[in-house]
Amino acid sequence: MQSESSNVVLVTGAAGFLASLVARALLEDPQTPNIRLILADISEPKKPAGDSSTAHISTIKADLTNPQEVDALFHTPFGVPDTVYCMHGIMSRGSEDNFDFALKVNVDSVRELLQAARRYGEKIGHPIKFVFTSSCAVYGGPLPEILTPDTIATPEGAYGLGKLTSELFINEFSRRGFVDGRILRLPTIVVRPGPPAAAASSFMSGIIREPLQGIPGTCPIGQNISSPELNLPVWFSSSKAVIRNLILAKHIPSTSFRKHTRVVCAPGFTATIRDEIEALRQVGGEDALKLIKFEDDPPTKRLVESWPQRFDNTYALSLGFVVDEGGMVPIVERFKNDLEAGLV
Repeated sequence: MQSESSNVVLVTGAAGFLASLVARALLEDPQTPNIRLILADISEPKKPAGDSSTAHISTIKADLTNPQEVDALFHTPFGVPDTVYCMHGIMSRGSEDNFDFALKVNVDSVRELLQAARRYGEKIGHPIKFVFTSSCAVYGGPLPEILTPDTIATPEGAYGLGKLTSELFINEFSRRGFVDGRILRLPTIVVRPGPPAAAASSFMSGIIREPLQGIPGTCPIGQNISSPELNLPVWFSSSKAVIRNLILAKHIPSTSFRKHTRVVCAPGFTATIRDEIEALRQVGGEDALKLIKFEDDPPTKRLVESWPQRFDNTYALSLGFVVDEGGMVPIVERFKNDLEAGLV
């Protein structure tokens, strides 16, 4: 029987922006000593930079829609993972444009990963922790002004459908003791580094990231900087807060979650797209502002408008999760500083 403190952690989607940051944070986490880290994705992930010894890191190119390749992740030389971070998926606009493939990746492969975690948890004698990155895209339709943990999720897009379906599987597997699930519905993350992603929310990083690098960024909502559409509120978090909360999710006792669900809406704050643009002006100046180009895109606007805008953070904060302070300007300032330091 494998020890519950073996600290073997599997991260799927590890070639992506968020999962790669989680991998680095796990290596630095004092509550996960002597970690052995398995990083898997459809393209082989890079090992986190700056780690002098990488013998405790395994990078694997794996098709997570293939049951045999999923199963292989649970019998590497590192042993059976005691924690799985399930972070792979087809993003919101990508899901909307390719519905069947999105179901295959966002639902079928997650279910296969859950079944593998169930099988190997039985072999090691305790449920494997299963941390799942969900999304506020699970919500849609008429919504209250402020969402609470009891607000019913009714997605209006393929991405939200896939996330909610996987949440239900994780809750049921947790209820039955097959896995120890922890589900975080993440806010829109700003500022994401790297190239634009196939997500409806991608532009919310792009209108900050690109202008701060001296290149045009496209806003698909509104016709110009005076458009009233820019007053659209969005539920945001910095990547720093999201990463911190994903690490915290691993350490919260299972008894701390509500009895009937492992879902937590990760803490965030509300700001408008206009607030983003104003933060860019304050941090980057008028020249950066001039680099925002407007190309109104109704499908993107429809998806973003269907998402919730305000949440009650009380439950998430009671579990120990953290929230950004100070709104959008400190986040944009931090990204600008990271750019200048060559960190992104």
